[in-house]
Amino acid sequence: MAGLINIGLTGILGHQTALNTTGNNITNANTPGYSRQEVQFETQAAQRTGAGSVGTGVNVTDIRRLANEFLTQQVREDTTLFGEQKTLNSELSRLDNLLGGESTGLSNALNNFFASLQNAAEDPASLPQRQLVLSEAQQVVNRFEALNQEFVQQRESVKTQMEQGVKDANTLLKSIAELNNAISESPGLAQGREPNELLDKRDEKLRQLSELVNIRVSQAEGSQVNVSLSNGQTLVVGSQAAQLGTRADSEDPLSLEFTLTTGGRTLNVDSQINGGMLGGLRRFESEGLQPAFQELGRVAIALSDTLNHQHEIGMDLEGDLGGLFFSDINSEAAQRSRVVANANNAAPQNAQLAVEIMDSAALPAGSWSLQFGGDGRNFELVDRATGKVVNQGRLPDPVQSEISMPGFNIRVEGGTFNAGDKFLIEPTRNAAANIELKLSREEDLAFASPVRAEGASANTGDATINQGKMFDVRDPFTNSLLGNFRQEGQLDPPLEIRFREDAISGELVYDVFDANAAPGDPPLIAGDATGTPPVNVFQPGQSNKLFTEDPRSPDYFGFQFEISGNPRPGDAFNIDYNTNGVSDNRNAEFLAALGTKNTLNNGSQSFAEGYAGLVEDIGVKTRQSQLDKDAGKTLLEQSSNQRESVSGVNLDEEAGRLIQYQAAYNASAQVMSVAQDLFNTLLQSFR
Repeated sequence: MAGLINIGLTGILGHQTALNTTGNNITNANTPGYSRQEVQFETQAAQRTGAGSVGTGVNVTDIRRLANEFLTQQVREDTTLFGEQKTLNSELSRLDNLLGGESTGLSNALNNFFASLQNAAEDPASLPQRQLVLSEAQQVVNRFEALNQEFVQQRESVKTQMEQGVKDANTLLKSIAELNNAISESPGLAQGREPNELLDKRDEKLRQLSELVNIRVSQAEGSQVNVSLSNGQTLVVGSQAAQLGTRADSEDPLSLEFTLTTGGRTLNVDSQINGGMLGGLRRFESEGLQPAFQELGRVAIALSDTLNHQHEIGMDLEGDLGGLFFSDINSEAAQRSRVVANANNAAPQNAQLAVEIMDSAALPAGSWSLQFGGDGRNFELVDRATGKVVNQGRLPDPVQSEISMPGFNIRVEGGTFNAGDKFLIEPTRNAAANIELKLSREEDLAFASPVRAEGASANTGDATINQGKMFDVRDPFTNSLLGNFRQEGQLDPPLEIRFREDAISGELVYDVFDANAAPGDPPLIAGDATGTPPVNVFQPGQSNKLFTEDPRSPDYFGFQFEISGNPRPGDAFNIDYNTNGVSDNRNAEFLAALGTKNTLNNGSQSFAEGYAGLVEDIGVKTRQSQLDKDAGKTLLEQSSNQRESVSGVNLDEEAGRLIQYQAAYNASAQVMSVAQDLFNTLLQSFR
C-alpha cells in the first residue's frame, strides 16, 4: 500500500512541477529574452522482489532551459549588424534630405545668384539690378552658413548619441558582471542545476549590448561569461566590468574618441568600436559628415576665389578697381585655421604651420595627417581617407619651408618639431562657415573692364582691335599691384601700339610705346623681325595677340588684346584706362559666365555640378545604407525566428502540455485514491 501511495505521490509532485513550469512558460511568452523551460522526468530506482523489479515512481531531475548558444550568438551578431545599418541610414537620410532639399540646399541659391549677374550684365548701370546681385549673393552666403550650421548640429547630435550610448553600455556591462556573480553563486550549480532566469537575463543584457557595439562572448568557469570588443579588448571578466568613455579626439577636438578604463588604465579604443549604434555613428561621421564638411568647404573656397579674382580685375561704377567680392580665402586667420595640432604633441608645442590655397580648381576635398619622425625633421603626409603616404621628406635647417600638394601648400614657418608630433591638415576646414560678402554698396560692383582700346582716327588699314581680356591687376607672385595699375583710376602708363615696316626684313612689326612719351623716346617693347626669337611681328589676315600671358615675363601687363585685319605702317592703337565706362558690361558678363564655367576638379565641373556631386555622393551612400539596412533586418528576423523555434514559447503547444500534465496529475491522484481504498479495505478485514 505504501509503495502505491508513494508512486502516486511522486506522480502528483512531478506533474505539479510540470504544470507550474508550463504555466510559467505561458506567462512569459512575451517576456524579452525568455527561454522556454522543460521538465526532465526520470523513473525512480525500482524495488527488487522475487517476482522481479517493481517501479517506485518518478523523479524530476532537472528543469531544462531550451537554449542554443550558437543561435543566441547569431542573434547577437545580426543585432549588431542591423543596429549599425539602422543608425547609419537614419543619419545619412537626414543629411541627404538637407543637401537635396529645394529650400535647404545650395543649388537654387547658386542659380539665382548667377541669373542676377546675367540680368545685371544687360543693364550694368542699373542700381536696382546691382542691388539684386548683392541680395542674391548674400543668399548664397546664408545658404553656405546654414548648411554648415546644420552639419554642426548633426555633429553635436552624433556626439550626444555617442555619449548616451556609452552610458547605456556601461550600465549593461555592470549588469552583466553582477549577473555573472549571481550565477556563479547560485545554489545547486555544482549539481548541474542552472539558474535559468538569471541566464535569460544575462543573455538579454548581452543582446542589448550588441545593439550598441560588436562584442565577443566566451564561456568561463562557473557558468560565467567573458565579454570583449571584437578585437579582444576586455569589457567584462567574471564579476569585474571595465568602463567605456568618450573624450575630445586628440587629432580633431571637434570630434569624440572612445576610451576604455580598466585596472586604473585608460586606453584609446576608437578604432575598435565597430558595429551596433556606436559603430554606425562612427561610420556616419567618417563616411558621411566629414566628407560633406570638406566638399561644401571646397565649393565655398572655389566660389570665393574665382569670383574674387574676376571681380578684382574689373572696374566699379565710380571708376575704381574692384575689391574682394567674398572673403579672402588666404587671410592669415584662414590659413592658420586649416592646421590643428595633436593634443598629444610633445612640448614645447610651438610649431607654426599654415595652409595656403594655391589653385582652387585643383584643390581636393579631404584631410591629411602630417606626422614627424626620426629627430623631428623627417615628415610624412598621410591621406586620412586611404591611410597612404602622399608626400614625405625632411625639413631643412632652419625649418622654414613649404610642402607642396595639388591645389595647396603647407607652409612651415617655425617652431620645434618632435618625433611623434602630428598635425591635422584640412584645407577646406571652416570655409563654408567663414564665407562672407565683402560688398555693401551697389556702386562697388565691378561690372566694367578697367582698360579699353581704340584705333587712331588717322589709320589707313582695315585692322580692328578687340576690347581684350584681363588676367590680373596684381602680380600673382607678390600679390602687389602691377606697375600699370598702381595709380588708382588710371593706366600708368597708357599704351600706344604703332605699326611700321621692319627696315631689314620688310615685315610688318609693331612697337609698344608709353602713350605719354615725348617724340623720340624709345619704345617700351620694340618690334624686331630679325631677332631670335622675333618680337612683335604682325601676321596679316589673322588675329594677333598683343602681350604675353606669362606672368613671369618682364613684358607681362596683366591684360591681353587682339588685333585682326590688315594694318598699314603708321597705323596706331591706344590702350588706356576705361574712364567713365559706367555702361561697360564686359566684366559682368565674365562674372555671370562663371556660373556655367568648369572651375572645379581641374576644370571638369562647374560650381553647381560640384555641389550636385556632393548631393549625389550622399544620395548613393544613403540608398546603399537602406539596402544594407533591409538586408540586415531580414537576417535578424531569420536568426530571431530560428532562436524562437528552439527557445520561444508556442502557446498552442503549451496548452496541449497543460492538458497532458493535468491528466497525468489526475491519474496520479487516482492512484493514491485506489491505494487509500485498498488500505481501508485491509483495515476493515481485521475488525
